[in-house]
Amino acid sequence: MTSTQLSFKDKIKKGLKDFGPAFFIIGYVVGTGSVTSMVVSGANYGLSLSWALLLSCFFTYFLLVSISKLTIVSGDTLMYNFKKAFGKPVTIFIIVALLVSIVSSVIGVMGVVAEVTMEWISVKTSISFLNAPAVSIFFICLLIGLFWTGKHENFIKAMSIMVGFMALSFIATSVMVVKETVTNISDFFPELPHGDNSGLVIAGIVGTTMAGVCLASRSILVQEQKWGIKDLKTENRDAMSSMALTFFISLAIMISATGTLYFQGIKVNDATDMMSALGPWAGDFALTLFTLGIIGAGLSSIFPNLLLFPWLIADYTGTERNMKKPLFKALVVIVALSGAIVPFFGGKPVWILIASQALSPFVMPLITLFLIILLNKTEVMKEYKTSIWMNIALGATLIFNIYMLYVALTGFMGYF
Repeated sequence: MTSTQLSFKDKIKKGLKDFGPAFFIIGYVVGTGSVTSMVVSGANYGLSLSWALLLSCFFTYFLLVSISKLTIVSGDTLMYNFKKAFGKPVTIFIIVALLVSIVSSVIGVMGVVAEVTMEWISVKTSISFLNAPAVSIFFICLLIGLFWTGKHENFIKAMSIMVGFMALSFIATSVMVVKETVTNISDFFPELPHGDNSGLVIAGIVGTTMAGVCLASRSILVQEQKWGIKDLKTENRDAMSSMALTFFISLAIMISATGTLYFQGIKVNDATDMMSALGPWAGDFALTLFTLGIIGAGLSSIFPNLLLFPWLIADYTGTERNMKKPLFKALVVIVALSGAIVPFFGGKPVWILIASQALSPFVMPLITLFLIILLNKTEVMKEYKTSIWMNIALGATLIFNIYMLYVALTGFMGYF
């Protein structure tokens, strides 16, 4: 009996270990940036931009599979492979571009977290001495303290549980919206208004799903899992499950926002405008549930962001990812402190966050092109060169990324 129980536990542990990278992808992608992009899209455009979500999840799957295979076969991480094959300058350019995405994401996420938290405090409590800068400093110090002491695993798990509750709430709300709506299904897909700047939102949806930073970290996580050639099927299944869950959770958020905000004529320009998105299902508890979910999603996505720049440096140099190095500790603190910019100096955190997600398409065509070249190099892939079907899929992904670069450029020009 005991041996059977141990065997069952071992199977569960192995399953969780095998899907570790998938959980990281889901936890990183379905964060405050994703919630914000999907809520803004649903509130302002209904489900008219859901095609961008579907295609970005579809093409990201091929990128995840390809990056994982490259890492497994070559034994090297993505940035190190880029440096060896294409030289230092272009690889440094990609890392700097990813750094801009990391920092801008931290700025936007903490701005949203602070604004939502302050709204909850003003509505639900009588506390009057707190403000957004104080709230942001508290959360920043908490994250730095957890990193410094190394006691972050249980905290991240707790944050993930909060995000899970919010995700389930959005799923329940989306079911209620579809079930109880008195409008035609076509009303969920309104025609986009002429001259409206939907390009930035489209780029934000794609950028938060097909995040360049997330794809680069995928290579690192696969290496840490110590996956080999025999694990290629596991890696494939892991990538598929992560993208399927990402799509369904993100779509549920978009549907919820369509039913609760778009049909009510409520546009989202500030973080507080998003707080009604869970109204039908959660009732009076919606404000608290959304706040807890945003805090959980925000902190659980900021923490990996703090680690990603040191990870990328270690990836580039091919050295050990020792986060106790003074340089890495200093970089973590600097990136964390950037989160105080919006609370202290002002700005619209919702649009700053969407703009930060929309930066990802600027570097994705280059990453995709380099990936295609490496996957077809015999000296890198040996007998495991990519198939013709995967080449076709990656070629389509490259075309999609080039188009998204154009959409992002026009979106930024239209906004500014």
